[in-house]
Amino acid sequence: MTSPNPRAFIFDMDGTIVDNMAFHTKSWVAFFERRGHEIDPDDFFRATAGRQGHEIMRTYLGSELTNEATALLDAEKEELYRELYAPHLETVAGFDQFIETAQEQDVRLAVATAAPPANIVFTLDGLDLRRHFDAVVGAGDVARGKPNPDVFLLAAERCGTAPEHCIVFEDAPLGVEAARRAGMRAVVLTTTLPAEAFAEFDNVICVARDFSELDIEALFAGRPAATNNIQQAQ
Repeated sequence: MTSPNPRAFIFDMDGTIVDNMAFHTKSWVAFFERRGHEIDPDDFFRATAGRQGHEIMRTYLGSELTNEATALLDAEKEELYRELYAPHLETVAGFDQFIETAQEQDVRLAVATAAPPANIVFTLDGLDLRRHFDAVVGAGDVARGKPNPDVFLLAAERCGTAPEHCIVFEDAPLGVEAARRAGMRAVVLTTTLPAEAFAEFDNVICVARDFSELDIEALFAGRPAATNNIQQAQ
């Protein structure tokens, strides 16, 4: 019997399903070095994680860039990333068991990512994960990247789930803000930033190092993470 209020987990991909943000940062550094620009990796991540490639290109290389120009630049940067990360491609600890248990409990599953189509194929198909998801929403499906809520709202719609019954899994402040704007609770994975980077968000219900630390029913009950768990996740 189908639940009248189906529940859903919506996963960011980069830094959440896979612990790859260091490789994205390395590829951005190399990409900008080719153009004579230096970036601070930590500041760059905080300012851009969750934004779409064309948004980043226009911010750092000029707002006058055409769609065709940004598409070529995006392709160059993402090819660099895939070359760097391919030998290391694997899911975050506990993820495979976590989604298997969620499916057994009739939780709908979605991916909502700022990644371009080629990177979604690289990750989800490279790890044979796509078959588990009821919806996959990427940069090509929405006009605006995070912190706008578009990608999460579309994922919920495609799952047939109301925002208040969705929990988002994220590793970046812009993503958690997008979840907040969508009216969704969030779980933070500290794959990339420490717990204190998310202290301002009142929609965060749990902070964890990986998926092995998470309990599905406790998450839907909305229990905030205990202080000692947050400290351990740092």
